[in-house]
Amino acid sequence: MFKTTVENLLKTALLERSDLFLIDFSIQEDNHIKIIIDGDHGVSVEDCMFISRAIEHNLDREEQDFSLEVMSAGATSPLVNKRQYLKNKARELKVKTVSKVLEGVLVNATEDEITLEWKAKEPKPIGKGKIVVKKQANIAYKDIVEAKVMIKF
Repeated sequence: MFKTTVENLLKTALLERSDLFLIDFSIQEDNHIKIIIDGDHGVSVEDCMFISRAIEHNLDREEQDFSLEVMSAGATSPLVNKRQYLKNKARELKVKTVSKVLEGVLVNATEDEITLEWKAKEPKPIGKGKIVVKKQANIAYKDIVEAKVMIKF
């Protein structure tokens, strides 16, 4: 009952703010509500407060004791939602599949797959030395074990 109420309040808040989307939602036994959100344009403290208020102001603490934590997906957290790929186009990703690990710039994200692009040095077709070539790989979401944005300093 309590979980359903919280889920409905969360869905309503996310419908009101279509730029935000859910990454994770859980309620522990002690009624600790934990919500992780992301946004098409990032997540601000105000966005977290909006979601928090939409839930907290519609629950009665006299009826049910609870704690509430609303946070944004961390910069080092793996990407878990297709919308996260779209918002990270042109950024460098490290993508693990069952068979390999690729690092490259995310150049496209469709409904079914992502496209990574990177540069590699390969032997010249004729003569000695190496040349830099542009490589590209299409990776289906279903084949991705883990994908993270590479943070550069």
